[in-house]
Amino acid sequence: MCGIIGIIGHSCVNQAIYDGLTVLQHRGQDAAGMMTCDGGRLQLRKDNGLVRDVFQERHMMRLRGNMGIGHVRYPTAGCSSSAEAQPFYVNSPWGIALAHNGNLTNAAALKADVFREDRRHINTNSDSETLLNVFAHELTTSDKLNLEPTDVFRAVGNVHKRAKGAYAVVALIPNFGIVAFRDPFGIRPLVIGRRQSEQGVEYMAASESVAIDALGFELLRDVAPGEAVVFDVHGGFHAQQCAEAPQLSPCIFEHVYFARPDSIIDGISVYKARLRMGETLAKKILRVWPDHDIDVVIPIPDTSRTSALQLANRLGVLYREGFIKNRYIGRTFIMPGQTQRKKSVRQKLNPIELEFRGKNVLLVDDSIVRGTTSEQIIQMSRDAGANKVYFASAAPPVRYPNVYGIDMPASSELIGSGRDEEAIAALIGADRLIYQDLDDLVGAVLHKSASEVVEFEASVFNGKYVTGDVTRDYLQALEDARNDGAKQITEAAGGVNLDLHNVR
Repeated sequence: MCGIIGIIGHSCVNQAIYDGLTVLQHRGQDAAGMMTCDGGRLQLRKDNGLVRDVFQERHMMRLRGNMGIGHVRYPTAGCSSSAEAQPFYVNSPWGIALAHNGNLTNAAALKADVFREDRRHINTNSDSETLLNVFAHELTTSDKLNLEPTDVFRAVGNVHKRAKGAYAVVALIPNFGIVAFRDPFGIRPLVIGRRQSEQGVEYMAASESVAIDALGFELLRDVAPGEAVVFDVHGGFHAQQCAEAPQLSPCIFEHVYFARPDSIIDGISVYKARLRMGETLAKKILRVWPDHDIDVVIPIPDTSRTSALQLANRLGVLYREGFIKNRYIGRTFIMPGQTQRKKSVRQKLNPIELEFRGKNVLLVDDSIVRGTTSEQIIQMSRDAGANKVYFASAAPPVRYPNVYGIDMPASSELIGSGRDEEAIAALIGADRLIYQDLDDLVGAVLHKSASEVVEFEASVFNGKYVTGDVTRDYLQALEDARNDGAKQITEAAGGVNLDLHNVR
């Protein structure tokens, strides 16, 4: 999960990209980067850290130009090396910078092909750099001196034939414009917007519509799966379907957890989807536990608030804010190392005792991944005086690893893997545990929607990988690279990435 943005305008875009990246900060807190183009001259700044820390005034002064791209990153294989911060750049042909959200499932074979067949060198272990070089190579097959949108569309079409997995991309080409494209399944989100300035029309692409809104652009639409969009330096807008058999199968976990509630993804309001998740979860509780003794519903901030509020309303019980959150602690499940995760939960949340003392409490979270956070929060609730502590998840059990750009842990570290609800409840210390059913989750997200979603990418829940190329060997390699032991080795090595993609 990363955040990307690309803007082309009639004045300096560095501040707009900075603001957009800040709005997308929830999608990645490991590193940030920006590249701008001023009269053919490129300027780059990227490093580990939050947006506010990476870009200082001296950097912004250099990031001149009326078009640029930006990226916020979190590691998909436990790496925190600044060498893999984005955007990446190659100087041939024409010079291309690229920022990518997602993960290539055939990165190992593709990296080898780039070296053997394309004669290109990959300097990092990032599949994003591999994707950039594939795109650049496909553009070199044109013998034109001046690049045209049709050349880009042909190149993207060839990228689709070679690259497998999830990728939402923004790319910058000097003296040409901004290119945005999405994989043929549309797994990771990408939207485009337009703004009318005094000088003319300006365009942007971003991971979520909230960035479009925040910068005063009008949301045009989502980039379709397999589609490429070009914003050229002359103010032109060009779009073309570049995949042979596109199928919209977006990641449903965006609606569960990643996306901001004020975003609209593939025509679906994240906020309304989460309201309906709470509604369907309440219906399940009333169906399987009609004589419940819940006194109060308390959300685990922040992403579960919307669902928890609707759940409480449907159950007819009190809704209370029982935890105060420290805003300066990052998302815990993407932190490498169990020790750091355990420490951060206690630093991040503090209970309000009067909301717990002597009550039967239903805690609501968006999902349960490892279960370590849930276990600590339940214990915190008991320490605050709760009589009984029940736990509800707005999503089904997470049983399988994600291969499309989410740094979920190895299967062996997923508490839902190979366990039923009673076993999970016992491990996290809950008096009772209620999970959302997958059919209800899908129905809640799609409810009366005009979206063209064919099916959701829900592999973390059902083990079905929509790209059809995920093998047992690949999953085992993922397991070896993502388990906490591997991450601790990575940290001890000073952030050198374990090369998942070298495993055949």
